[in-house]
Formats: sequence, C-alpha cells, structure tokens
Amino acid sequence: MTTSIIPTLENLYDVTQPHQDNRSGYCTLHWRRGKLLVKPLGRVKQPYLPSLDSKRTLVECLEHSPVNLVSIDPKLGEALLRFWAEACEEAQKPIFLSIPTSNKLPKQPLQRLIDWIAALVLLLLVSPVMLGLIVLMQVYSPGSFFCREWRVGERGKLFRAMRFCTTTKHNITPLGRWMRKYSLDNLPQLLNVLRGDMSLTGSCCWTLEDAVQLNKLPEISASWEVEAQPHLLHLDSQTL
Repeated sequence: MTTSIIPTLENLYDVTQPHQDNRSGYCTLHWRRGKLLVKPLGRVKQPYLPSLDSKRTLVECLEHSPVNLVSIDPKLGEALLRFWAEACEEAQKPIFLSIPTSNKLPKQPLQRLIDWIAALVLLLLVSPVMLGLIVLMQVYSPGSFFCREWRVGERGKLFRAMRFCTTTKHNITPLGRWMRKYSLDNLPQLLNVLRGDMSLTGSCCWTLEDAVQLNKLPEISASWEVEAQPHLLHLDSQTL
C-alpha cells in the first residue's frame, strides 16, 4: 500500500491569501515534460507541500522524481533561490534561472574549444602561483582554501564558482586583501572554465543578488510568462 507524501487534493488553498508569506517558502510549482517550474505565488490552488519547508525532504523528492531540470523565477528572492539551488545540487538535478531569451544564447562549439584550451594553458602556467598561495594561506590564514559561490551561467544555469577564501569569520585577512587587489582570488575559476560553466570572454556571471536586482527592472521579464498554462505538479510516493 502506498501513501502520498502530500495532503489530499481537498486540502487546497489559495496561495494569494494574505496570511501566506513568501519568505516562508511558499511558491507555485508547475510541471511540464520533465521540467519543474518554480514561480512566485499566484492565483492557483494547489496542495501544501511539506518539502518546501525542509531542504532534506525536498532533496529526497527531487532524487526520486522524474524531474530532469528545475527552472526557477528570480522574483522569488535570493533566499529561496539559494534554498532551491542547494537542494538541486544535493539531488544532482540541474537548476536554471528564468531569464530573458536574449541572454540564453549558447556559446558556439569553437568558442567552447578556445575557452577550454586557453583555460588549460593558463592553469598550467599559474599552477605554481596557486600552489604558492595555498602555502601562504596555510601559514597566515589557516582554514578552508576554497569557497564556492553561486553564479548564473549560460542559459541561466546556476553553478558554483570557485574562489580562494580571503576571509575568516566574515573578516577579510591581510593576505586576502592583497589577493583581491590583484584578482588572484579568482584564479580557481579557471577550473570552472574547463568545466564549461564560465567563459574567458564576454560579460561577468551574475551573482544571485545581481539576478534578483536585475529582475526588478521593467525590461526584465520571465520567459515562461507567455507559455501555455501548465499542469500542476503531482508528487506522489508512486513516482518517488
């Protein structure tokens, strides 16, 4: 006998009721052909999902669901973007930010090859410098060598950009200040270029904060707003 992880469909609520608070994790989930759309609250009735309150439960739902990728609206805010990004990372599901179509153009194969070769050559050239920095960090600021920050890459894909840690308990170290002055803290991002997350040319990748702020501009609109009305997501133990 199987039981559903969510309440029955009789327990629907209007997600725009005044008592619902967007900061508490409420959002509208739409399902379309293996793609999970995570949008702000709207005039859609759907069951309350306990998984939205627990990252561990959400990870388990994503791991056992037929979701191929998650597309999330930046209007949800930085906190929820980070919550979903970390859950998708643990569940090994790709997550994309919904951004204007003009910013989703993929890099050409030749550009990818050039980036890969250039990043590999640069990484070999600066590897002694990176090793020296790791030794200095071990001596003057022991702790984690690398930090991984969320960035928005090609087609809106969220990924972790690597950097040398320049702070301890939120305070920048003297060595970290010197590294930032000459942008040496960004050298590990050559590994991201090798993985295809970033490019050596073009504009810088957005942070989650940048994406949320840019989405507040009038000309920024979510690409799924013109799509056909999708079906509500059904998370049930038979598929999980």
